[in-house]
Amino acid sequence: MRLIVIILLVIITNLFPWLAFSTSQDKAVHLFFIERDKNKNIVQYDLRMTGNKDPFDSNPVTAYWILEGGRREELNEVEKKYAYGIASQEKIANDKFRIRLAALKNREIIVEKISGSFKAVLSIHGKESILEKVYVRSKEGLVGNPEVLSFDLFGRIIATNLPVRERICLTKSGRNGVC
Repeated sequence: MRLIVIILLVIITNLFPWLAFSTSQDKAVHLFFIERDKNKNIVQYDLRMTGNKDPFDSNPVTAYWILEGGRREELNEVEKKYAYGIASQEKIANDKFRIRLAALKNREIIVEKISGSFKAVLSIHGKESILEKVYVRSKEGLVGNPEVLSFDLFGRIIATNLPVRERICLTKSGRNGVC
């Protein structure tokens, strides 16, 4: 049995030599995601970590699609600039970063270590909260570009661990959280 395993390993490394060297010590911590009413694709936001379990100093937060079938795909340039990309990110202290999303530039998100793991923190309904997900409601536009109606921010209040939700209306008709 041991001989069969060794022979298989030799065959695999000879046929696919890049597999022996393709493992990376770099990891990522999932922070939050954006889902939409349009389909089941989500945009995942991760904190990139080095092999030493430290965040990267330069552009530590990354965003990418996870498509319905589970396949990963990078954001295109339009999505990065206007919709789901990270408009800015800066290191503000050791293990603490400030990011702003392209679509929510007026909302500051702080990525920091809380209870031993990194979380995305922002104010949801006026309470300091851990962001878990953003839900986007939209309707199809005239030219094929969707018109975003609202964002729902979902998270947990840090002080109480209770769930919290806030709706941000982007339409002229949206009043008092009704979009």
